[in-house]
Amino acid sequence: STQSLCKTMILLYLSSDIITVCVCVSRLRSAYPHSNYSTNAGFVWSPSVGHDELHQALGVSMKVTIISEHFREPLTFTCDGSSTVDLLIYQTLCYAQDDLDHVNVDDYLLKVCGHEEFLNNTFNANFHTTLQSRSCMAPIQEAGLVTNLLSFNVYAAHRIPITWATSYEGFFLSCSLTHGGVELCAPQHTSKQAISKYLFHLVVWDQRVCFPVPINQLPRETQLTVTLHASLLPPPGGGEEKGKQWRSIEALGWVTMPLFNFRHSSPPGCECVCHLGGAIYITLPSSVPQVDFPTSSFEVVFSTPPPADFCPQYEFSRLDTTSQTQLQNVLKQKAFFWLTADDKRLLWEKRAYYQTESVALPLVLASAPCWQWACLPEIYALLRQWACLVHLDALGLLHASFPDQELRRTAVQWMDSISDTELLDYLPQLVQALKYECYLDSSLVRFLLRRAIGDIRIAHYLFWLLKDNLQDSQFSARYQHLLAALLCCVGRALRDEFDRQCWLVSILTKVAQKVRDASPSSRQVKEMKQYFSINSCCRLPLNPALLVTGINIQSCSFFNSNAVPLKLSFQNLDPLGENINVIFKSGDDLRQDMLTLQMIRIMNKIWIQEGLDMRMVIFKCFSTGRGRGMVEMIPHADTLRKIQVEHGVTGSFKDRTLADWLQKHNPTDEQYDKAVENFIYSCAGCCVATYILGICDRHNDNIMLKTSGHMFHIDFGKFLGHAQMFGNIKRDRAPFVFTSDMAYVINGGDKPSSRFHDFVDLCCEAYNLIRKHTHLFLNLLGLMLSCGIPELSDLDDLKYVCDALRPNESEADATMYFTRLIESSLCSVATKLNFFFHNLAQMKFASSEDRLTLSFAPRVYTARSDGLIKNLFICRHIRTASTSKGYAFVVRVEREGQLEVQLVQRTFEEFQELHSKLGLVFPSSKLPSFPSRLVIGRSRGEATADRRKDELNGYVWHLIHAAPEVAQVSPDKAHPGELWWCVSWAPASGKELGEIKLSISYKNDKLFIMVMHIRGLVSLSDGTDPDPYVKLYLLPDPMKMSKKKTKAARRTCNPTYNEMLVYDRIPRGDLDQRLIHLRVLSDGAFWENTLLGQTFIHLNRLVPGQHWVDWHQLGGAGSDSAH
Repeated sequence: STQSLCKTMILLYLSSDIITVCVCVSRLRSAYPHSNYSTNAGFVWSPSVGHDELHQALGVSMKVTIISEHFREPLTFTCDGSSTVDLLIYQTLCYAQDDLDHVNVDDYLLKVCGHEEFLNNTFNANFHTTLQSRSCMAPIQEAGLVTNLLSFNVYAAHRIPITWATSYEGFFLSCSLTHGGVELCAPQHTSKQAISKYLFHLVVWDQRVCFPVPINQLPRETQLTVTLHASLLPPPGGGEEKGKQWRSIEALGWVTMPLFNFRHSSPPGCECVCHLGGAIYITLPSSVPQVDFPTSSFEVVFSTPPPADFCPQYEFSRLDTTSQTQLQNVLKQKAFFWLTADDKRLLWEKRAYYQTESVALPLVLASAPCWQWACLPEIYALLRQWACLVHLDALGLLHASFPDQELRRTAVQWMDSISDTELLDYLPQLVQALKYECYLDSSLVRFLLRRAIGDIRIAHYLFWLLKDNLQDSQFSARYQHLLAALLCCVGRALRDEFDRQCWLVSILTKVAQKVRDASPSSRQVKEMKQYFSINSCCRLPLNPALLVTGINIQSCSFFNSNAVPLKLSFQNLDPLGENINVIFKSGDDLRQDMLTLQMIRIMNKIWIQEGLDMRMVIFKCFSTGRGRGMVEMIPHADTLRKIQVEHGVTGSFKDRTLADWLQKHNPTDEQYDKAVENFIYSCAGCCVATYILGICDRHNDNIMLKTSGHMFHIDFGKFLGHAQMFGNIKRDRAPFVFTSDMAYVINGGDKPSSRFHDFVDLCCEAYNLIRKHTHLFLNLLGLMLSCGIPELSDLDDLKYVCDALRPNESEADATMYFTRLIESSLCSVATKLNFFFHNLAQMKFASSEDRLTLSFAPRVYTARSDGLIKNLFICRHIRTASTSKGYAFVVRVEREGQLEVQLVQRTFEEFQELHSKLGLVFPSSKLPSFPSRLVIGRSRGEATADRRKDELNGYVWHLIHAAPEVAQVSPDKAHPGELWWCVSWAPASGKELGEIKLSISYKNDKLFIMVMHIRGLVSLSDGTDPDPYVKLYLLPDPMKMSKKKTKAARRTCNPTYNEMLVYDRIPRGDLDQRLIHLRVLSDGAFWENTLLGQTFIHLNRLVPGQHWVDWHQLGGAGSDSAH
């Protein structure tokens, strides 16, 4: 055992030694990424001149000779001694190149003749600065003790483009100091100067800029922004007034940099050194301003102060009632974006009373009056003492408004408990939050790299998100460094995999461009087989779990839209898996679709966590670069337009289209009932999600329905209320898409049923669950404000979501509000008109190969496969079980070669659909006349069914004996199976006069009665449905002063209200003696209202502070339930 213990100790010692070496190697690799040519280019760099010598060379001339393949003879010119290498390269290129707009100076180097040495470019195009090297023994001064005003000298702007020199005049610089996007003082400006031309064009100011702010009042993360402005030159020959109009001031370029430079040091942590000495050359687009800070005998260091020893904390109840109410109203805002000055003052003054409210931490930190060095101990003590945020709430502390490094480090520390799967849901926001880091080396960067090493999915999506953000001109250099660090960490195998994916995307982009440029008749999807002949397999950027080995060219095609997306079918590496079908888009920005689907996916997870499965269809969409990306295809689904046009171009105005289509694909009662259930849940989820996110441009080609009944939306080009316009008219007039054909599926017919109550309750419950997470969605969308999506660019776009979620309202008010939205959407004619006009617009795209099908046939039947029909006879009519209360006809079908006679069930409307579509297929053939649909009296009576049976027998006899091309096509498309007609859900049994659902609560001497639904009301004496409304009395009430009533619903036995009726000044002790007298009446226009049912509800069962939600049976005037 002793030997074993010794061996173990030796192994542990060796392992620790190896780990130490690996850590050192890892740090070296991180410090010298292979993609950073300035630190790891494989060149021998010649020693560079220091800034002290550079300033001494001002005014000294020197001769330079340059040899290049761009010109035959050596180029010799004289330059100033302070000229830098990149300026010499630029001047050389001016002689060698005619057009410098597409030339990058950083692509060129100067090599010393006769030596393998290269001159290091002094200035990089990544906004980095080169500081004066200082003696490590220079004295250090704490920033909080320096009372000097911040000042520096602006010398000149070098390398002014020739286009600016010939188009602008009056150049000046604007310098500003900001912290978290807020200006710390008024901007300071230089004087206006003209262009000077020496070796190159430059503007010389040589002017002192002084800010009226002492250094000890500057926060550590203060940003210095330098903006170059100029005035447009007037056009030649223009008058004086015209010249004044042209002389508008424009911002030509700008750059932002930290005022304090980050520097790692030994424990306790890090320090930030102020730029108080030396020259700084800052790269703007095509120009380099030179800023000279005054030299100093000491370094100004901004170290992190420790938290204060004492931070008061009190119970919320110790506040007075007025302060409690004011504070609760402010805390309901859920986000700090719209805090007023009074709100901030109140939050900061009362910060000691609500520290147990973890979600309030971003609000109180946003209310901090300042972030200077002297204030940080108190803020850090508050941060340490406050209740820890859960990882989702900590996202709010990574916004641009919170640049403090200690605060962001704490937020990342709180997020460390998040699982890898959940981290993937919020990865796009974290990648955007990297822009708000003051320095490249940050806790968030280390967190993401560490998690990427441990999970290939995180590494995969992080790679593509970083690559997509390389197009951001302001932060491209930062993302380049982060991408290099990621590639350095993940290893060679994954780097090779990323190379294969990038190559695949490049090939697909070229194919998509060729297909889009070709004429519609010559478009083909080719050139993909060569890729897989070189690469045996590849993971798709859409999902690293999708490993493909080839492409099925025969199954590939394209869509007839403006961008002509490619429909691709990849061969799955797993032989047990099906082909992987995806859509590749080139020319469309998929970042907005990607963000919208991310929000819907998070909503769905919230619902599932709360025990509510909305049956949402969640599919992947991923951007692989600006203007291109992949979308997952959902099988067994059709657009609503394709479903509706089966009933003609006016199918969007018909109510049975969706129900018939679902019935066709779900022929049995069990299948159809399951499909309807899926439809109710998914439709409710879509209504809530599309309303909250303000998804617009909703026509019937971007709403899809699966054969299983699941509905979902696609193509999210318009959101956050940015509606598609038709001239000055909004195309999206309804709150969301909910039409009568959707209600027909839910109700099981054209009249409201109890299932509609379930649908409304689902919508309101799902809406209220999302409202509880308002701060999460505002944080997620707030972090994306700088991502470059045009429709999410300012706080007004964010305010749309906040207004849609109504965070300050109660659940009852929100339920009433969303019920009104459902009613408004259902009654909107504009949605159906939008669908109809879209049908007309898409007729030109319809393929000639599209064949007409019947809405009630699940498949196409042929004489070859099923046998020729030799005889049809309508045996009898039967009453259907649907809520339409009509009759169907039993048809006996005899086929050639089959001994068994088949029976099918068809309605009069289905025979009429068959006749109309035969007229479209055979316009020149003589078809028998169809029986008239016009009936005097009741069209659904038995006598009418008898007469129609005889008329239809005559019609089908003539149809069978018509021309052969007609006779062999006619009814043999009909479904020859068992009787499959839709059976509606039965109303509640044993409720003769119906039931009413109420939600009753009592709070603060107020009685709240929400009238929700009524089901199973009886029809009026003439057989029509009533116009019911609810009237309440709170007994005892001898003077009849407590009457309250709802609005009247129209023509329904199953109305939905969700209206709140409130009684004020009801003492709590009186509840046991109070009684609700509820009556349901039918609104009569010219006669007395009809009593449909009533009930009495004793309030002694009501528990104050709780909601009593229940169904109450209605009875007649003398029934037991009424008493």
